[in-house]
Amino acid sequence: MSAAPPFAYVGSELSLFEKAHNWKRYWREQIAPYVAGDVLEVGAGIGANTRVLADLVFDSWTALEPDAALAEQIELPTAEHRKTVGTLEDLETRFDAILYIDVLEHIEHDRDEMARAAAHLKPGGSLIVLAPAHPFLYTPFDAAIGHYRRYTRASLEAVAPQELRVAKLAYLDSVGMLASAANRVLLKSAMPTERQILTWDRLLVPVSCAIDRVFAGRVGKSVLGIWRAE
Repeated sequence: MSAAPPFAYVGSELSLFEKAHNWKRYWREQIAPYVAGDVLEVGAGIGANTRVLADLVFDSWTALEPDAALAEQIELPTAEHRKTVGTLEDLETRFDAILYIDVLEHIEHDRDEMARAAAHLKPGGSLIVLAPAHPFLYTPFDAAIGHYRRYTRASLEAVAPQELRVAKLAYLDSVGMLASAANRVLLKSAMPTERQILTWDRLLVPVSCAIDRVFAGRVGKSVLGIWRAE
């Protein structure tokens, strides 16, 4: 049997969303209390989120990326960081926190992946997933960058292993959801431009940071799930 070809990521959005500084700062604040100890970042891409989270307190950080060409671009921020080309199936180590930041939607068999992640958690460890929300917002852009799906809170909770305890399950970016819905219905734009990304990040995300508290996690264009191992 011939070996499987090397994995190659089909998306083109990594460098585009790298400039969404307010958005990254927002979700970073949401997950920071759960990131500690030995950390695994699954699907690290070009390392944009690795850098965003580099100043958190942890013992070690493994940036795991299946695409060797993308992994080559990861610049390790500290001596505690290392990068590995591969998938979770290639690892035997257990971790205190495992992160999927805009990654799980790219994995066809997400339930199996979540089960593997749970098996790699230390007792008391955290499984953290940030993903695009709401199937009705699925566009040709999602398909073009390899998204199998968008999640609701219920569908994300459904693929989480039952042995894990839910610590947080909430939508983020309520204003962004309204803008995305308008784009879906009115503009019908398949691919966001850099200008649109910057406008959303600079003008809408700060408003969402305030308004999301009012909605208490019930409205947003992204969904955040955090589970703890007992």
